[in-house]
Amino acid sequence: MEQETHSTSSGQAKTCQNCKNQFAIEPDDFAFYEKIKVPPPTWCPECRAMRRFMWRNERTLWKTTSDATGKQIFSMFPPGEFEVYEHNYWFSDKWDAIEFGKNYDFSKTFFAQLKELMHDVPWFNASLINAVNSEYTNHTIDIKNCYLSFDIGYDEDCAYITGTHHTKNSLDLDSCTYLERSAHNFYCHNSYGIFYSSGCEYCNDVWFSRDCIGCSFCFGCVGLRNKSYYIFNKAYSKEDYFKELEKFNLGSAAELMGLKQKVKSFWSTFPVKSMQGSRNTDVSGDYIYNCKNVKNSFWVQGAEDCKYLQSDSYPTTNNSYDLCIAGVGTELCYDSHGIGVGASEVKFTWMSYPNCSRISYCMNCHDVSDCFGCIGLRNKQYCIFNKQYTKKEYEELLPQIIQHMNSMPYVDSKGRSWRYGEFFPTDLSPFGYNETVALEYFPLTREKVIEQGFSWRDSEERSYNVTMKATDIPEHIDGVSESILKETIQCAHEGGCKERCTTAFRLVPQELELYKERRIALPRLCSNCRHAERLLERNPLQFWHRSCQCGGIKSENSIYSNQTEHFHGSHHCPNNFETTFAPDRAEIVYCEQCYQAEVS
Repeated sequence: MEQETHSTSSGQAKTCQNCKNQFAIEPDDFAFYEKIKVPPPTWCPECRAMRRFMWRNERTLWKTTSDATGKQIFSMFPPGEFEVYEHNYWFSDKWDAIEFGKNYDFSKTFFAQLKELMHDVPWFNASLINAVNSEYTNHTIDIKNCYLSFDIGYDEDCAYITGTHHTKNSLDLDSCTYLERSAHNFYCHNSYGIFYSSGCEYCNDVWFSRDCIGCSFCFGCVGLRNKSYYIFNKAYSKEDYFKELEKFNLGSAAELMGLKQKVKSFWSTFPVKSMQGSRNTDVSGDYIYNCKNVKNSFWVQGAEDCKYLQSDSYPTTNNSYDLCIAGVGTELCYDSHGIGVGASEVKFTWMSYPNCSRISYCMNCHDVSDCFGCIGLRNKQYCIFNKQYTKKEYEELLPQIIQHMNSMPYVDSKGRSWRYGEFFPTDLSPFGYNETVALEYFPLTREKVIEQGFSWRDSEERSYNVTMKATDIPEHIDGVSESILKETIQCAHEGGCKERCTTAFRLVPQELELYKERRIALPRLCSNCRHAERLLERNPLQFWHRSCQCGGIKSENSIYSNQTEHFHGSHHCPNNFETTFAPDRAEIVYCEQCYQAEVS
């Protein structure tokens, strides 16, 4: 399929192969592509991110057996998709992926041959590095006693956490770090005993609060700094604070639900900052920290001279474009997903770590360099399709393969062509769209997914022996006994939602202990549905050009009254910005200057 291209004075406008929308390639982009010797992309930035996320299954696990030992295991791959070994066996010396090497066939497309290799080479069941007593997890490193948790590291005694690190004895968290004895939070850090909160940091015993920093003993608060004994942003004495708290009956499921609604309503009367981030120079995006010259990126810290990074790109990512989940020390990498520590000149690669360099179109490779189109290799160099070559042979064959990829492209069912310079075709992914994080970042209906030529896997009929309905859980935590740990509880959604509901769930001992200790009503939803509720706090990976809604003395809608005088006095703020808050949303969006004036 030929792609429409239009030159402009500032760069080039192209039509995305996938969504057919136009996107711009700037002069700096061309300089980067030339530096790493790749052609310009044919998909727009949003569609490129979506197709990478279609290769990341975090939360779906299947019960199966190891093809190496017959041991019963949980796998992130659907049964029958690949040959699967348990993690420790896969990393042992009992087998070597080099044994599956094959010659390159110039009569077939590159990606058709790569698909064959994907089904020949064994895969590990899940990405678990030093996971102790944590078999119901995936994409983890150095964890202990964790349950139904995903994309986590250095955590202990936790359950139902995602994207969370260095945390202990906590439940139901998303994108948090360094928490302890906490539950039901989104993007909270360095805190102890924090519950039902969002964007809080360095807090102790804080409940139902948003963007509070350095606070302790606060309840239902917004935008406070270094405060104690506040309830709904009103100051109390220590004695009166605890008297007021007794009025909130969190042990009652009905009152807890009502309080959640009251808190959300209260939060909505305060401004939000146009972009989450700090200590940056020349950046655009959201949740960006300690970065310089990082554009159109999300959830990034410590990066420099990068563009189009998404989700957990860790410190010291430099001179890289289009990465999802990149490790420390990444440089000169492009259009890859799940590359680890020390990655250098890695392109079009999935789930390969650590210390990989000068590799392209590789999957699940570790400590390899100068490899192309390889799967499952460890400590290898100069390989193509898992076949070993000399340095001279490798350097002679590689340009021929790249030329062949361009002259005989892979074409999918929608006529999208995949030449050298494209990430893996979406129909090679072993996962259905609805099994990946693509569904979370780019929600699509089953019909829309199929229409776009992507894969959707209908859920198998679940046959849980439900022993208790959500409506039969004791209304108050005081009426719950340890016998509930034996129950299989039906999720209140009963599979009727769009949140990948598991339809039933069980409670684990540390969960019941924390709810009892803090006198909080038990959840009525399964962990997937609770995860989806927390993700409502996360904005989409999209930008809108907007103006600051600070009207001078009040917000534009007169709901919020400014507490201090701003740099623009009583006149409307003149600042404009790019933000992930869509114009039709209800939040009051302030620019950085106006927001900081209100919370400092």
